[in-house]
Amino acid sequence: MTPAPNSGAWRPGDPFGQRKFAELFASRPHALEAGGRVGDVTVAYETWGTLNSDRSNAVLVLHALTGDSHAAGVAEPGHREQGWWEGIIGPDAPIDTNEYFVVCPNVFGGCQGTTGPASISPDGKAYGSRFPRITIRDQIVVEAALADQMGIDTWAAVVGGSMGGMRALEWAVSFPERVKRLIVISVGAVATAEEIALSSLQIRAIKADTNWHGGDYYDASAGPSVGLSIARGIGQVNYRSEMEFDSRFGRNHQGDEQPLEGGRYAVESYLEYHGEKLSHRFDANSYIILSEAMNHHDVGRGRGGSTAALARVSAEVTLAGVSSDHLYPLRLQQELAELIPSAAGVEVIESPSGHDGFLVALEPVGKIITRALQ
Repeated sequence: MTPAPNSGAWRPGDPFGQRKFAELFASRPHALEAGGRVGDVTVAYETWGTLNSDRSNAVLVLHALTGDSHAAGVAEPGHREQGWWEGIIGPDAPIDTNEYFVVCPNVFGGCQGTTGPASISPDGKAYGSRFPRITIRDQIVVEAALADQMGIDTWAAVVGGSMGGMRALEWAVSFPERVKRLIVISVGAVATAEEIALSSLQIRAIKADTNWHGGDYYDASAGPSVGLSIARGIGQVNYRSEMEFDSRFGRNHQGDEQPLEGGRYAVESYLEYHGEKLSHRFDANSYIILSEAMNHHDVGRGRGGSTAALARVSAEVTLAGVSSDHLYPLRLQQELAELIPSAAGVEVIESPSGHDGFLVALEPVGKIITRALQ
């Protein structure tokens, strides 16, 4: 693999791919939950299908931590990989674009076209370390402004898993009148202590890289790609399951390498590969900003607790989790089901792939979404 750039962020001048862009808050700066204000926010998003005349068939799809707006479609200039939910969105797919108009925005604070730390600030330099602390609530306020600009008052459904599920929950709590159906996968009402601990280790790995430069590395010849790669490796262990690692790798050596002579086990090579791969398509600052936003996830903050907050939800609710997920275990979705009055239990995605099951076990995920949208 070629050496990583100082940032894997999408930059102006790069191929657009299928991205569209919206300019928001130019005349009305957005007040952030943690303090401060931000204006001139750009949102990159992609769409599939056709918005009907009364604008009632729009579905909002929200991506996870290292996802982006390219939820469906082929790899092409501007998109290194095929859509992360290819097979779920499209004609005659579970989210059927013959029926629905699907919108997937790159999250606020991200690095694939939406304003984030790698974006150019009004002074002509990348935000870098100056990018403000943001929360999941800030992100959905930006998404609501995008919906306003598109003339979409109510979503036929809001769908998300992991960080996308956090945002979907916040949509249903903050704007209950704008969400008809809610599909939340592999998340809980709050970030747990274990989730925060794992995220904090990943953040520390990035900041320990000698090329971190306090977050201002965009003009340097190299960025904190090693730290980002290690962070991804830590994450990858927790996104998958013990069962999958044992069945795929066991104690196998990597090729002809001999671990007793300093060589690698196959599972080590796997983690290195995925870490290096991420460093070519993601930005280290965005990884930190978004991880911290996930750490702050708490639907009950300032609302009298989770029970009071989730009582606001008026949408038809589908909750789902992965059988082997130890990062966001099924008990968290079961707790949500007990707290949301309109929830009717938890759909279980049977998969050995751990937390990532909602991205790879497309057949059971598709069936759940199909039922939810009927």
